[in-house]
Amino acid sequence: MSDALHIRPPVQGDFDRWLPLWHGYNEFYGRSGRAALPADVTSATWVRFFDPDQPVHALVAEADGELVGLVHYLYHRSTTSIADVCYLQDLFTAESARGRGIASTLIARVAEEARLAGAARVYWQTHETNHNARRLYDALAERSGFLVYRMTL
Repeated sequence: MSDALHIRPPVQGDFDRWLPLWHGYNEFYGRSGRAALPADVTSATWVRFFDPDQPVHALVAEADGELVGLVHYLYHRSTTSIADVCYLQDLFTAESARGRGIASTLIARVAEEARLAGAARVYWQTHETNHNARRLYDALAERSGFLVYRMTL
């Protein structure tokens, strides 16, 4: 693989190349087999990237004609800022392409897009056991100290 890396929004024709990355991301977080996301969630996620009325955005990393990374992010209101904030929701690099700075490049591009959109900040979360990602994140951003709780409805 050459060092040429291109970060860009996905196009409709990328679906079949994006899908293995999406599945890899979900598998990493235990969403595979019986726990896999329903196909309609994946389809709706993909469609949202192309709907200008949706606050959900995506970028892909491409090298040598292959998609090697993805990032999904969205903007939302906050009670601590007049400006919207940007939540970097999903970040994944193909295993064969890791260690090349793709994740940090994707994060930097999201931060750039968020600045251009007038967002006050970018934030994200990861699982506490994701040690490799946490080393990168600790180098790039301030850890907030907040724990995430969720209630399935």
